[in-house]
Amino acid sequence: MSRIDYFRDPNAPQANSVVPSVTAVVQDDAGRLLIIHKTDNDLWALPGGGHDIGESIGETVVREVLEETGITVQVDSIVGLYTNPEHVLAYDDGEVRQQFSICFRAHPTSGSLRTSSESKEVRWVDPADLNDLNIHPSMRLRIRHGLDDSRREPYIG
Repeated sequence: MSRIDYFRDPNAPQANSVVPSVTAVVQDDAGRLLIIHKTDNDLWALPGGGHDIGESIGETVVREVLEETGITVQVDSIVGLYTNPEHVLAYDDGEVRQQFSICFRAHPTSGSLRTSSESKEVRWVDPADLNDLNIHPSMRLRIRHGLDDSRREPYIG
């Protein structure tokens, strides 16, 4: 399934769903960020995905990161809540989601990098090299917040 991300676009389609989802800012001991090249929109992003019935939100983070990257993580903290109604995701099946993402900080505990049906490439990236990658503005905001060690309160927006 493919998707188009609309951000502050007056021509964006009207949202018809909201799906709670997660993303994870995962850094290794060298400070590199775990990032994926997504198959659905061809952008680089933090690993993450939709919350499933029957699991806690922390379990969602662990499951999604493992599914998309091959890395097992432990959740550390909340980076923020990203619910901007001016960011919608239009899928080719007619669903148009309003963004609703909870971003977490997590650290790796085991595993090795691998791709999935949702990630055509998975990398550990030095934060200084992020500007070279095609990353959506809303994802860059989460990354910036997640890498900012001086932030004391979660972002709500």
